[in-house]
Amino acid sequence: MALSATLLLGAAEPGAVELDVAGLRSAKGVVQVCLTRDPVNFPGCTDDKFAVKRKVPATQTRLSFGDLPTGAYAAALIHDENANNRLDTMLGIPREGFGFSRNPVIAFGPPKFAAARFTVAAGETIQRIQMKYLL
Repeated sequence: MALSATLLLGAAEPGAVELDVAGLRSAKGVVQVCLTRDPVNFPGCTDDKFAVKRKVPATQTRLSFGDLPTGAYAAALIHDENANNRLDTMLGIPREGFGFSRNPVIAFGPPKFAAARFTVAAGETIQRIQMKYLL
């Protein structure tokens, strides 16, 4: 019994993240979200089996994620206005909106994990993400 109490006391309390999405240009379609701890699979989360992925109506601008292990995370969002499950581009330039945690400056291509990284500790962490549109 004392051993199990010690193990419970040593376990880190889970954290929570609230993403506050700003600047959506319309309420059409969906917002796709990828929340990951894996720098290799950022921003797509394609091969990240531990990533938290969510698709919500574009009218929902607050997203909550609970019971997360503490540590470094990064979030990537796409405003999929036509709901075709991908970021549409023209000549390699996104035609739909996108955003990242910490709102890093975008030059050519998506930011690195380090530019979007934020820390989740016990309790709630809030990230305000400003959507960007290039076309």
